[in-house]
Amino acid sequence: MIVMDAPPPQENCKPFVDIAFLLAKSGINVPKIYAEDLERGFLLLNDLGNQTYLDVIDSENADNLFNDALQALLAFQQLPMVAPLPSYDVALLRRELQLFPEWYVKHELGVEFDAAQQVLWQQVSDLLIDSALAQPKVLVHRDYMPRNLMLSEPNPGVLDFQDAVYGPVTYDVTCLFKDAFLSWPEERVRGWLENYWQQAAALDIPVQPDFEDFLRASDLMGVQRHLKVIGIFARICHRDGKPRYLGDVPRFFAYIDAVIARRPELAGLDVLLASLRAGVTA
Repeated sequence: MIVMDAPPPQENCKPFVDIAFLLAKSGINVPKIYAEDLERGFLLLNDLGNQTYLDVIDSENADNLFNDALQALLAFQQLPMVAPLPSYDVALLRRELQLFPEWYVKHELGVEFDAAQQVLWQQVSDLLIDSALAQPKVLVHRDYMPRNLMLSEPNPGVLDFQDAVYGPVTYDVTCLFKDAFLSWPEERVRGWLENYWQQAAALDIPVQPDFEDFLRASDLMGVQRHLKVIGIFARICHRDGKPRYLGDVPRFFAYIDAVIARRPELAGLDVLLASLRAGVTA
């Protein structure tokens, strides 16, 4: 057993408790809550083990581990959207995107957008937000990645779900395969995405009917998330004094560049990022 100590007002255990109950009902392996004191922020939980997917995954076992992860994802995407959870809306998506100029551009690069860059940023933000809002909605974990999946029985154990919302159907599966801390060959990711898409469609999860449309939605959703996380990693460095996460920022730019290369509608983002790089090296 483990004790979670998350004292109010800094932390709020109730979303964790409520969503754990919701996920457990669908057979997902989440921590069992043996006792709770929400007023003082204490939970007594069972231990799902000490090995995350990130600790053990490699090119040999990835297919099997990701298949288990997809089964859990498909299970909670089938849950009816009846819980009182927030939804990804324009305000939340834009607030996330603004982390990039506020923390990466301003604090890490030490510059601010000029007028032309601001116009490009507004156009890119609107495109990414419109794409996200056009997608069918399901329950979204928001951090469904190897670091939050435990090697467990049944596999996987799922953690860090307290920020769940209702939102774009491609969000979690994109997060799973375009991770902050490890990368996979693009053709392999495409195969995993197609496997998910086929299974989801067979279960009447509201994925896009055409696989190419699904891939485009996944690509744009990934860019929104990557820009957000770049901003978060810069904030962790400059506000919290923890610079180690900045070492993974090039991985996110590599994901973004790969999408830009196949999505001409992101030409404005290409110009914007090139101008930022030129400004830094000038």
